Amino acid sequence: MSLDPQIAGLIQQLDSGFPPVHEMTGAEARAVIQSRLVPAARSESVGIVTDRTIAGAEVPVPVRVYRPDAAGPLPILVYAHGGGFVFCNLDSHDGLCRNLANLVPAVVVSVAYRLAPENSWPAAAEDVYAVACWASDHAAALGGDTRRLAVGGDSAGGNLAAVTALMARDRGGPALAGQLLLYPVIAADFDTASYRLYGQGYYNPKPALQWYWDCYVPAADDRLHPYASPLRADLRAMPPAVVVIAGHDPLRDEGLAFDAALEAAGVSTVLLHYEGGIHGFMTMPILDLAHRARKAASAALADLLLR
Repeated sequence: MSLDPQIAGLIQQLDSGFPPVHEMTGAEARAVIQSRLVPAARSESVGIVTDRTIAGAEVPVPVRVYRPDAAGPLPILVYAHGGGFVFCNLDSHDGLCRNLANLVPAVVVSVAYRLAPENSWPAAAEDVYAVACWASDHAAALGGDTRRLAVGGDSAGGNLAAVTALMARDRGGPALAGQLLLYPVIAADFDTASYRLYGQGYYNPKPALQWYWDCYVPAADDRLHPYASPLRADLRAMPPAVVVIAGHDPLRDEGLAFDAALEAAGVSTVLLHYEGGIHGFMTMPILDLAHRARKAASAALADLLLR
C-alpha cells in the first residue's frame, strides 16, 4: 500500500525537517518542538474549556477540561498527549482534544503529565492514573457519566492510556469503559518489520524513538515491566479498546500486536488501520486522512461507550 497522496507530497519535507532530538537534552528538544508549533488561526469552538490543577498522587497535575455543547451527562475521556514522553503539552494537542470533545461527544480531560528525562518512569503514568481517578470521583461536577469513563492518547500518550487501564484494573481503581489508543508506543522492540521498513524516511525516525525510551525508561530491566511495556501484561479484564494504526509507521507492528493480544485475552477491540498514514498523522489537521480517522475513531469510541 502506498502513502496517502497528501502525505506523499509532504513526506520529504516532514522527514527532512524532523529535528535530531536524540542529539539534544530534553529541554532543548522541547524548545525546538515548541518553536515549530503553529497555533490554529481559529480554535474549534467547544462549549466550555477550563484549565485547572488537580491533586496528583505525588505532585499537582495541570489539566484542561473540554465540555461540548451537548446534553449530558456525557462520556468522559481522560487524554494523554503524545510527544515521546519528553515534549508537547496541553497546547500542542488543544486542537485534537477540541475536535474529539465535539465528535464523540464527551468531556475530554487533557493531562499535562510530568515529562522525561527530568521525570522518568513511571511518573507520567502515575499522573495520568491520578487524573483518571479524579475524573471518576468528580464526574457529576464535570457533567460526565462515571459509567462511561475512558482513557486515551496518541503515541507515547497511547502507552500512558493503556498503562492507566492496567493500573486501574490492578489497583481496584475506576471501572474504565474503554481505551482510545492512537498509534500507541507499546513495547521497546526496535527490530520489528515495521521498524525496518519505516524507521527512516517516514517521519519520527528510529533514533528518535529509541531516545524517547532512553529518556522515559532508561533502565533496560524496567522496560520489561507491564507498566512500561503493556504488551508484556496479562490483558484479561481490560476495558474494550479502539486502536488506530498508521501503515507507514515504525510502531505499526507493536500496535497490531497489542490489538491481537487484547483480542486473545477476550477483550473487545475495534481496529482502524490507515495504511497510507504515518506516525502522528491525526495531529496534522491539513490532512484529509486525519479528519477521516478522527471521525471514525470518535464514532467507534462513542459506540463502545454505549454498550
